[in-house]
Amino acid sequence: MPANPYDDILKRAQAELTQAEQQQLSEILSQQAGRKNGGTHQITDLRGLGKQLWQGVDADKYVAGERDSWDG
Repeated sequence: MPANPYDDILKRAQAELTQAEQQQLSEILSQQAGRKNGGTHQITDLRGLGKQLWQGVDADKYVAGERDSWDG
């Protein structure tokens, strides 16, 4: 009996891709599936969008600075 192609692909992804690469693959497949199913989007499709803008920014310091600016 031939192996299920899905199982083969899944095993290869688990064996050959890093966790980050697996996550990226999952996101791409989810987006493609959404387009094929009427183009609906989920809020989770926005995950990671613009993350390069926040590289190197300490979140706690940023929030503290924003709060300080409110006090005027």
